[in-house]
Amino acid sequence: MKFVIVALALVTLAAARPQDDKYTTKYDSIDIDEILKSDRLFKNYYNCLMDTGACTPEGNELKRVLPDALENDCSKCSEKQNESSTKTIKFLTENRPEEWKALKAKYDPENKYVEKNVAKAEKDGIKL
Repeated sequence: MKFVIVALALVTLAAARPQDDKYTTKYDSIDIDEILKSDRLFKNYYNCLMDTGACTPEGNELKRVLPDALENDCSKCSEKQNESSTKTIKFLTENRPEEWKALKAKYDPENKYVEKNVAKAEKDGIKL
């Protein structure tokens, strides 16, 4: 799902490469399942995104590109980044609704990205 994900994607972790107008795939090998299953790892990335904790280099890159990815419907994302985004949003909405709500409030306060992606989310089995 192209939406947040990346919003939340909590680790689609991409950095912009101006030479080809895509996000780097440098972090595509990160095991998103490991992060989502680990309370410690999840909390670290979540706190980074919420500006309440330290960030890894990957977390800093995610925070840097997330606004652009949301604004541009993740058009610069790789296939792997889109898959990770979908997985992350599904996980957040089903298992971490309070964190999902807080991330939406921070990165989509006007609810415009969610509204724009409701149909796509439903197609992916995600209830926004």
